[in-house]
Amino acid sequence: MVRILVVEDEPNLLDSLRRGLQREDYDVLIAQSLREARRLALTEAPDGILLDLMLPDGEGLAMLRDLRSEGFDKPVLILTARDSVQDRVHGLDAGADDYLLKPFAFDELLARLRALLRRIQSGNSGLLRVADLELDLMGRRVTRAGVELELTSRQFELLTYLMRTSGEIVTRKMIADNVWKDSTVTWTNVIAVQVNHLRGKIERPAWPPLLHTVRGEGYILETRP
Repeated sequence: MVRILVVEDEPNLLDSLRRGLQREDYDVLIAQSLREARRLALTEAPDGILLDLMLPDGEGLAMLRDLRSEGFDKPVLILTARDSVQDRVHGLDAGADDYLLKPFAFDELLARLRALLRRIQSGNSGLLRVADLELDLMGRRVTRAGVELELTSRQFELLTYLMRTSGEIVTRKMIADNVWKDSTVTWTNVIAVQVNHLRGKIERPAWPPLLHTVRGEGYILETRP
C-alpha cells in the first residue's frame, strides 16, 4: 500500500484529504505541524508528501529544504493559496516536485499525485528490499531468492510495514496502529497468528530466517549472522 504524508493544519481540509485518499486505497499519515511532519517523513518512510506551506510552527519550504538536504528523495506536492510565479519558483527550487493552488479539485490532486508516484515506479524506488526478500509496492509483488510468494492483502500490508521498519523492534501496538488501524486487535491473538502465517510464506528451510520474535517486546525483520 502506497503511503502518503499529508501536512496541513486546517482541520476540515485535512480530514477531507485523509478520507479521500483512504478511499483510493492510500495509507495516510497526517501532520498538523512542521515538527510532526519532519518526524514522520524521516521515520515512517512515506512514498510522497502533500505539503501546505503555512503551518503554525513555521514555513513549509524551510522544512522541505532540510528534508532534501538529509536525503529524502520522495515526491512532494505543495498545496497553497500563494499564486504568484515567484512563489511557485521558490517552491520548486526548494525541492518540490509539483505545485497545486488552493482551492483545487480533488480529482486533479489525485491525477498529479499518481503522476508523481509513477516517477517512483519508473525510477525503481518503489521497491523494498531486506536481504534477498523484495517487495514491489506498485506491482504488489513479493519475491525471495527470485521465487514469487503468494501473500494475502493483509500479509502484504504487514510485510510492507515490517520492511519499512526493518532492523527495528516493532510492538504489537505499533503493528495494530499501522497495519490494522485498530488498537483493539492487541487484545487478541490476531497479530501473532498473522505474523506466523507470514513467516511461513517468507521462510523456507533453505532460506535464512528474517522475521524474528523478540520475547516480551514484539517482532523485528532483519538478517542475522
